[in-house]
Amino acid sequence: MIYAVGDIHGQLAELERVLALIDADGGSRARVVFLGDYVDRGPDSRGVVDRFLKGLDEGRDWVFLKGNHDAMFQRFLSDGTVTDDHIKSGKLWLHPSLGGNTTLASYLDMTALMHDLGAPPIESFGFDPMPDALVLKVLSAVGAAVPEEHRAFFAELALWHEEDDKIFVHAGVRPGVPMGMQDPEDLFWIREPFLSDTRSHGALIVHGHTALEAPERYINRVNLDSGAGYGRPLTAAVFDEGGIFTLTERGRVPL
Repeated sequence: MIYAVGDIHGQLAELERVLALIDADGGSRARVVFLGDYVDRGPDSRGVVDRFLKGLDEGRDWVFLKGNHDAMFQRFLSDGTVTDDHIKSGKLWLHPSLGGNTTLASYLDMTALMHDLGAPPIESFGFDPMPDALVLKVLSAVGAAVPEEHRAFFAELALWHEEDDKIFVHAGVRPGVPMGMQDPEDLFWIREPFLSDTRSHGALIVHGHTALEAPERYINRVNLDSGAGYGRPLTAAVFDEGGIFTLTERGRVPL
């Protein structure tokens, strides 16, 4: 038996809710795979990471995969990068629809910081990058606010996890390419041609990344991103010999 949790996006209350559902299902000692995108959009990205670290300290058997939003946060912490070629809209990571601004705000008072620096609100840099001199000042403040254990958490995220006849990954896989030869960025960015491909990938792909109104099961994959980043309920699922089920307050529901 193994559990998986879809994209969380800073929604700590939803994370606590599904962790309680997993425990109620008898999964307190079971392996749980988190499919990535722990930060951005929601109000408490920092709290989500703190909760993960607490669980690891408690000895939980938790596996963490890297999502594209986690990668963007990590790149910002590294060198202030807010762009990515995969984002075709021209929006930057700090744009409210991508949510980098809320992630930074979970670590420090960005309104006060930008005021002290004589700069406009951080989210105003959603299309036009901030000047280099301002980037350095913001990075200095953010760097002091993000704990080292959080940086280590993001640095150690796995790209994929394989168990039994399932491959867990954030976004999907490039069809026809062996896992060992996949482009790492495909694993946390890809949509097409993965989403429309109905061929067998040699294992059931369990993923998130593409937000839906509710989790969906397809012939060769399961999508567990039910849109927590947009205010919808987070999804936890369990895979066992009896099938695939989502967890609710009323118990298991077949998927």
